[in-house]
Order: sequence, then structure tokens, then C-alpha cells
Amino acid sequence: MGRGQSRSSNQLVVQQASSALEQLKFEVAQELGIQVPQDGYYGFMATRDTGAIGGHITRRLVQIAEQQLAQRF
Repeated sequence: MGRGQSRSSNQLVVQQASSALEQLKFEVAQELGIQVPQDGYYGFMATRDTGAIGGHITRRLVQIAEQQLAQRF
């Protein structure tokens, strides 16, 4: 990226990651017993629920990364 160009921190570099993260979001929500909106709009959900989903996704991604690093060494 050149000078003056910036990329949103929320923009995914790999587009396939979007569908993988969406699938992970549904799996985590199911595990937590949280109903995910069918239309994909999370604005009416409780902040506690969306935060719980995000926190569990982050933990899961860290576990995946740790496993991949452990396999390299």
C-alpha cells in the first residue's frame, strides 16, 4: 500500500476467510445456545451475546494457530 492508502482493519485479506468465519460464528452461537439472526443483522442482539460469540471465536482461532505452530516445530 502506498502513501495515503489505508485498509480497514475489518477488511479480510482472503475472501474465503469470510465464509469460514461466518460458519465459525454459527457453530459458536449454537454451542452457547444463542439464536443467530437469519437475516444476518446483529443489531437487535444483546451486546452480551455478541461479545460472548466474539470472545469464543477469538479463543478458537488462537487454539487453531497454536496447533498449527506446534505441528511446524
